[in-house]
Amino acid sequence: MGIGPLSALQPMTDGSTLDVELMTSNNGQSTGLDFEELRRQMVESQVRRRGVSDEKLLQAMVSVPRHEFVPFSQRERAYEDHALPIGYGQTISQPYIVGYMIEQLRLQADHRVLEIGTGSGYQAAVLARIVKEVYSLEIVDALAERAETDLIRLGFTNVFVRATDGYDGWLDHAPFDAIIVAAALDHVPQPLLDQLTDRGRMIIPIRTWHGQHLVLLEKNGPDIRKEHLCGVVFVPFTRKTD
Repeated sequence: MGIGPLSALQPMTDGSTLDVELMTSNNGQSTGLDFEELRRQMVESQVRRRGVSDEKLLQAMVSVPRHEFVPFSQRERAYEDHALPIGYGQTISQPYIVGYMIEQLRLQADHRVLEIGTGSGYQAAVLARIVKEVYSLEIVDALAERAETDLIRLGFTNVFVRATDGYDGWLDHAPFDAIIVAAALDHVPQPLLDQLTDRGRMIIPIRTWHGQHLVLLEKNGPDIRKEHLCGVVFVPFTRKTD
């Protein structure tokens, strides 16, 4: 599948003002916009038109209120074709990259998914509409807390959020049918590979000297099949010791 350059999780702010706003903005205030129609247009023009065709995924994206996962000052832009700042130097991914990455995992209703980088909780919410359970790890404590609060408020009872370094995965709940990583590093963490089921898939942005690329991995017994997909821009993967 041929696609152009992607804009994903790239820092757009130092978070100095959004960090405060993030904890108080999603309070039910109305902007007067028809978010349901904006969401439908987003999926049709930004996601389906670019080649994402999994109907379960597309319907999940239509059903998840993306504007509920951004600070109030960003709500009018929630369905635009780019990433948006959510505070703490992090962003919510471009809608297309969310759809593209999830589609590569070939998810089924009984799957259990590990997400590294909860961020706003939006991607976890989309995943939760498709699979049985989502386990999501976020290194920024305040973002993990906010995402968990919003997910519960919106009725997503099959998402489990933990504030921690994601490098070592979530061994207590392994193995996982799929793993999706939302931050770039220069190698694939072995603990994540170890926590994939046989025939499980992982998608991860890998950083090299000439940029970042999405890499899709599939586990087949002791063997790992690797496919380089496309160029992306994600925030760097950080560790608690960084």
